[in-house]
Amino acid sequence: MDRPGFFFCICPDAALLRSWMDSELLPPLMAQAGQGGSSLMGGLMPASSAAPDIHTFWADEGLDRRFWDALTLLGMDGRQRILIVRGAHQLSAEVWKKLSSALATPRPGVLPIFCMECPWEKGQPKLPAHIAKLKCLAFAEKQKWQWRSPGLEARTLRQHVQREAAALGLRMAPDALNALAEMLIPDASAVRGVLEQLSLASQDGSVDVSLVRQMTEFTPDAVIFDFIRQLENGNARAVWKTLLREGDGGESLLFPLLTLMAREARMLWQMNAGEKVFVPQHVEAEKRRLASKLGPAGLSAVLEALAAAEFSVKSGARSPLQAMESLVAQLTLIFGARS
Repeated sequence: MDRPGFFFCICPDAALLRSWMDSELLPPLMAQAGQGGSSLMGGLMPASSAAPDIHTFWADEGLDRRFWDALTLLGMDGRQRILIVRGAHQLSAEVWKKLSSALATPRPGVLPIFCMECPWEKGQPKLPAHIAKLKCLAFAEKQKWQWRSPGLEARTLRQHVQREAAALGLRMAPDALNALAEMLIPDASAVRGVLEQLSLASQDGSVDVSLVRQMTEFTPDAVIFDFIRQLENGNARAVWKTLLREGDGGESLLFPLLTLMAREARMLWQMNAGEKVFVPQHVEAEKRRLASKLGPAGLSAVLEALAAAEFSVKSGARSPLQAMESLVAQLTLIFGARS
């Protein structure tokens, strides 16, 4: 690839973003640095015997003098620099104004990479207005100095699990793959963590559904989808048994549960409204029955319970554990009354 003047990576999944950078973006740039490559100015950059310096900065800590010096000053040793800014969507309008001005000056020896790890909505990243209007962002899109991904979704999770399992040398039975794709959080870090544990637990690299089910007893990331299924089935005994089995009483499951149940409720609402929604084929009929049973009133009650739980923690009115227990009690009643 031609060396860009700067680059934007826009993806809500930090692990997926890092993986893409490590496998797709950085290797060719590192190779060019050692062999000589085309520069932003046209011409060739001289080959260097030393690999580029890679510096990582975190937007929530602010961009200090080290960053601005690395961006604007020429190095004495002639080594190229790659500046990675994580969480760049958190930078203020004032900082981005300064950045946009600095990026307008070509610097062949410096490559800033801005990681926008913001949520997506309706297929587009929810960038702050002061970033969405930046000329440098529009220029990067025109020059193809940009990579965008909405992260893992229901329709891509199974394929991602399959690809990551193959990379670890795992052979997944079809029912094991179905179970994992259904119960895992759509998060690359969570997927990798569970697959690595399966790799350790499997003696010969073969993974069947019984081994996957065993993992749910020790992996909160895998537990959560079984937990949601228990709630939706109105199985109160299984729900509270799962919480008791968690060492912290289920406190660590609260925010994953809030996120996933909100997504689940929105999906069920769309189904109930007759909108087209993608869900795995083997659970579609079950989800449609649930949407019909809950109806607008039940789904509204679910969303209200989720909002109340989140507010109670963020306002300090309740601890996460107290909020979790109250939320589970409410959801159990909502789903149980319609099971």
